[in-house]
Amino acid sequence: METNMPRTVLITGTSSGYGKAIAEMFLAQGWNVLATMRRPDPGVFPMKTDRLRVLPLDVTDPGSIGSAIAEGVQTFGAIDVLVNNAGIGLASAFEATPDAVVRQLFETNTFGALATCRAIIPQMRRQGSGVIINVTSSVTIGPMPLVAAYAASKSAVEGFTESLSYELRPFGITARLVEPGYAPTTNFTTNGGARMKGLIPVEYAGFAAACFAKMAAYPTAYCSEAEVAQAVLAAATEEGRVLRYLAGADTKMLAELRWSSSEATYVSKMGEMFDPLWPVEA
Repeated sequence: METNMPRTVLITGTSSGYGKAIAEMFLAQGWNVLATMRRPDPGVFPMKTDRLRVLPLDVTDPGSIGSAIAEGVQTFGAIDVLVNNAGIGLASAFEATPDAVVRQLFETNTFGALATCRAIIPQMRRQGSGVIINVTSSVTIGPMPLVAAYAASKSAVEGFTESLSYELRPFGITARLVEPGYAPTTNFTTNGGARMKGLIPVEYAGFAAACFAKMAAYPTAYCSEAEVAQAVLAAATEEGRVLRYLAGADTKMLAELRWSSSEATYVSKMGEMFDPLWPVEA
């Protein structure tokens, strides 16, 4: 294969936020981009270029996944990188979270990511190369209160991706994780907050209000769309055996705390950061 030919990336969930920024980053780097979303809106990407295709893809619909991959291969000849970015958020008291809501989280965040991986692997295996990047969350490193269901849906993808990375290495395929922090400027937080309605019962209301206030006041910088896009580009292009790419000062702070501290110290510091009732040690 000629090394000067543009490579092709397929990205899920590109209508806004991280996904849109990721698509724009790859376009700026000269890649062919398959920007997918459930309801395609060409207005999301006003630039005119033959290197961009905006396609429908619903990660909960296997037929939709297959059609997008087939069209991408037909258009650009091959897909070199898959970025599983589509996802939904939720803050809730788990006790009050119905099974239907939990299953909706897993259908998109977990099973949707698994389905797109399963669909793209045969094409990458035949060409003897490829990179799969699953975008998860900093909650897989440091889970805060009131995101138990969401953290579970993303943590499942972490275990899946690490196992998959060893499974696919003999075929020349790399699987990696990008772990973004909290990005208050994206629609992700707004949409997750809308789903929270009715899921914080009165028994949890005081705790939740104090918890969110404590998190908002914590003295750390948060994550930006540009940082996530840069991390995804690095994961797509760097050689070596790195599995996790961290995005955002908050993610890096949590990783340092988790991986460089004892279990007791980690739990104590997490409590101080997120739990309004946590006893502060003298």
